[in-house]
This record gives sequence, C-alpha cells and structure tokens, in this order.
Amino acid sequence: MPHAARPTVTLHDVAAAAGVSVSTASRVLGGSSRKVAPEYEARVLAAAEALRYTVDASARAMRRASDSIALVADDLTTASMGMVVAAMEREARTAGAFVTVSSTMGVPDRQLETVRLLRALRPRALVLTSSRFMADALEGGLGRELGSYEREGGRVVIVGETDTAFDSIGFDNYRAGYSVGAFVAESGYRRVAIFGGSGELRNMSDRAAGFVAGLQAGGVDEREIRTVDCPVSRAGGFEAAERLAAAGMDGREAVLAVNDIIAIGALSGFRAAGLRVPEDVSVTGIDDIPLAGDVTPRLTTVALPLAHAGAEAIRFALGEASEAAGTPRRLTLEGKLIVRESTRA
Repeated sequence: MPHAARPTVTLHDVAAAAGVSVSTASRVLGGSSRKVAPEYEARVLAAAEALRYTVDASARAMRRASDSIALVADDLTTASMGMVVAAMEREARTAGAFVTVSSTMGVPDRQLETVRLLRALRPRALVLTSSRFMADALEGGLGRELGSYEREGGRVVIVGETDTAFDSIGFDNYRAGYSVGAFVAESGYRRVAIFGGSGELRNMSDRAAGFVAGLQAGGVDEREIRTVDCPVSRAGGFEAAERLAAAGMDGREAVLAVNDIIAIGALSGFRAAGLRVPEDVSVTGIDDIPLAGDVTPRLTTVALPLAHAGAEAIRFALGEASEAAGTPRRLTLEGKLIVRESTRA
C-alpha cells in the first residue's frame, strides 16, 4: 500500500512554530546576509528541523540575488518627492541595495497592478508613498496583495500615511499648518486666504485644517478665512493669485498655500497683477523645497524633514521586522517654521 504523501511544510509553518515573523524565518533559512538575533535564529532552526522543512534551492538563490527595494510613488515630478527619493537611493546604496521606482499618480488600480507586477520580481522590500487617503485601498485588494507579500517574507513600508497595518512614516501635516496659521495671526493679519488643493490629498487637507485652527487660536474670525481651491501646481497658485487680485483681494492680507509650489506660483501671480509681496500681501508655504530659499522674496514656510523620511523608509525596509504581531512601527516627523521675507512681522 503506497504511503500517504507528507504534507508540504511552508515557511509560514516554520515561522508560526518558532513564534517569529515570516521575514525573520526567511532570513535564517534563506541565506540572507542580514543578521538575526541568535535567540530567533535558534528557534527557527529548531522549528525547521522538527517540521522537516526543506528550502527550495531556486527560491533561496533568488532571495540572495534580490537586493532591490521597489518604490511605488504617486507623482515623481514634484520637488518634495524628488528629495525623498534621492535620500532613499543614498541610504540604499550605503546598505548595498538599490531602489527601483514606479509612478502611479495615486490611482488605486494602478497601485494594485504595479504591486502585483513587482511581487513577481521578488524585491527585498516594497515602499509605497502616497499623499492620498489610502484607507479604502489598503482595506481592499491592495492591502491583501501587500499582506500576502509580507507573509512570503517581504517587507512593506508606507510613507505619507501612518494609520495603516504596515510599518509607516509620515509627517505631522496638521501641526505644520497650525504653526503657520498661528504665526500669521500673531503677526497681526486678520483677513486670510488659503490656497488649497484637492480634498483627495490627505496631506493637503490636514495642512489646511491646521491653518484654520492656528488662525482661529490667534484670534482670526472664521468668517475672515477664505479657502480658494486650486490645482497643486505652480500654475494652480499663479491662477489663484490672479483671480484673487482681480477681485480686489477681497481685503485679504495674507495667503497661506498648502505647499511651496503653490506658494511660488502665487508669488508670480501677484507680481503679474502688480501687487507687492509682502507689502500688499504676504505669502507662506509648507515643505521648504530648495527653490523656497531662492525665489524673491524668499518664502516663509515650514521645513519638513523630507530627506530624513526617505532615509528612514529604507532603514525600516532593511531592518528587522517587529516580532510582535499586529504592532507595525509608526514614525511621525514634525516640521519647523522658517520665517523669511515673503511675510512681514
């Protein structure tokens, strides 16, 4: 009578028996150059022996060969994203890895398709950056795809949103907006316009909400705060400034833009309309991209640690996963107000 086939033992089975994450078991059994704590290594080896786990040679060779970190970003054309990606590449190179980059423009279907294609290439880690609200996408197909990738031993890091089931790095955009609003109110401005982007962009929405809270805390009446919707681009800021100027400014004394690119466009728009900054209207931004310190007048803004976020994302991706189930690491970075000549004290 033929013997019954022995059930296939998976890496997930070994990890569960050892009480460690799948990524840790994968490093021990897959010949990874990344170190694992001796305690965890001993537990994984003991579990593998007890379960008679055998490593697939081709899979191990592929794991050893893959030193890539796949970055799935929204829009690679923005200056702020350029700073994040440059820092990622520097940090990865220092660690002996390299970064591949894909752009999805934040479209959920494209994010899902891109992640599926990248999984087939078996990168060491997936890093997703998004300024949009990702909650729905991560609860659907994208979340399931990323979860499966992690169970296979991969790592997932989200940059830009921190309330996810994965390791994440974000910015305190609300606090950044609040600091600008409070500063503008303390400087004596009482009629303000907010140049904001689409409500689909979580970081921009949080900044705008922070503006309002900071202004009101400084004594600005809610009725004197006007929001002007515009595309998140230099052209969007330029056109919004032109419209506001053509309407006689409606008594507005200051413009708070949700990022530096909009603010820089607004500077040009007001100049084209014959208005002086900051004598006729003050302008502020958020991000502190390099151009913010080069325009005339130099832009008052909040400096966000964009390069630090990029480097930390790579450290998260290459570091040890948390051994405690259901406890993804979260890092929220704060900005610093930089006062320059585009505002008058």
